[in-house]
Amino acid sequence: MVATVLIADDDAVQRRLVENMVQRCGYDAVTVDSGDAALAHLIDPDTKPVDALVLDLVMPGLDGMGVLAKIRDLGLDLPVIVQTAHGGIDNVVSAMRAGAHDFVVKPVGIERLQVSLRNALNASALKGELQRIRHRREGKLTFADIVTRSETMNHVIAMGKKAASSTIPVLIEGESGVGKELIARAIHGSSERSAKPFITVNCGAIPDNLVESLLFGHEKGAFTGATERHAGKFVEANGGTLFLDEISELPLAAQVKLLRALQQGEVEAVGGRKPVKVDVRIVSATNRNLLNQVKAGAFREDLFYRLHVLPLTIPPLRTRREDIPHLVRHFMARIAAEENRPVTGVSGEAMSLLGQMPWPGNVRQLENAVYRAVVMSDGGQLGPDDFPQTGGVPAAAMTDAEPVILDSPPSSPTDVVSGAEIPIAPASAPHRSAPVYGTLAMLGEDGEVRPLDDMEAETIRFAIAHYRGQMSEVARRLKIGRSTLYRKIDEAAASGREPIAPSR
Repeated sequence: MVATVLIADDDAVQRRLVENMVQRCGYDAVTVDSGDAALAHLIDPDTKPVDALVLDLVMPGLDGMGVLAKIRDLGLDLPVIVQTAHGGIDNVVSAMRAGAHDFVVKPVGIERLQVSLRNALNASALKGELQRIRHRREGKLTFADIVTRSETMNHVIAMGKKAASSTIPVLIEGESGVGKELIARAIHGSSERSAKPFITVNCGAIPDNLVESLLFGHEKGAFTGATERHAGKFVEANGGTLFLDEISELPLAAQVKLLRALQQGEVEAVGGRKPVKVDVRIVSATNRNLLNQVKAGAFREDLFYRLHVLPLTIPPLRTRREDIPHLVRHFMARIAAEENRPVTGVSGEAMSLLGQMPWPGNVRQLENAVYRAVVMSDGGQLGPDDFPQTGGVPAAAMTDAEPVILDSPPSSPTDVVSGAEIPIAPASAPHRSAPVYGTLAMLGEDGEVRPLDDMEAETIRFAIAHYRGQMSEVARRLKIGRSTLYRKIDEAAASGREPIAPSR
């Protein structure tokens, strides 16, 4: 999803001209005919989020200066470009003092508008990144600092906000690089414990013989090399939040002691004589399926249920591609400032390329790709040639590669059915009833196009597996009624084809 620009102008002709120029610059455009309508759009949570505002100063009713004042009073962080047919210096000064980012005179040319929009969006992204860095350093990072336009991520954020208002244990699940620690920090920063410590422990990076000492502390002389007393991470996090990253890597021996600490609210240092009471909020994270770890005997079942009270699953980047342009803009602005590079934008071709990549390393891989591109670029705009190693071919071009069969459905049906990006399977490819990452087989074993009913049934079967049989959610995501969903299931069962699900 590209940036969205709101255009507010009472002149229909000027409004249409600016809309056309904004779209030619590669942005989405939303138009309104008054200042009141612009403000209503900005504060309505059900409308499309806006990244920048092109605002006419002279309008009936609430004029441009009034809109700027309302935006400031509401605390909306939005770059505004004001335009007027009267380009007097007084108007410029007044608009800038009121919070406008830039000023253009009607009729504005496309080159001037493009530069103004690009600078406004980059400045806004850089401001957001600097604020995010400051909040992270101060332990005050909140959900408002998370860059996303994805509906699935908005659901995760809504659940995280509810969790932040309590002390309920949270288990954050997701692939490596999706931003699990960022969500954990946002939960802490949005809670009443935000002024207290946020302590991170990477359970997979601790030698087995030092796990208990690091988590629970040790007394001086408790073991060879213990020349000083160490309080332990639980005590350090007292009153705050302890983030246990990669919890699945914790040795079984340490899991027993961790379970006791969670149940009793106290820890006992190695070599200590009595336990110490602690008040710690536990947030854990894993990139593995903990339930499978329990079945394999690698993770204690009682500890699993103690941690798995509120699971939050962060979707991989490939299932929320609408976030990619916004993440790229934020990363580019920050890295260009840090590295003192004159990069100010990303071409449409490059952004399209980035939007189609599979990103197995998720947000972390995307950030590193932008980092390399900014540092190695010789120009002011990043193009496709600046991203030579983006982790593979575009998702829509994965037809020649051997599909990867997943043990479980991917995190979103958009991996299997992604609109115009559905690749056509080779004629030699056998029909697979199980979902295949990135593909929906359109040819059967006979090399002919599969019937539409079969492909529809496969899509419904995948959705039911993905949403674990929650038929209301399946119907909502497929944008059909529940009665229609059940009818299609019954029809598949009655036709003798492979059942979609047990019929009613």
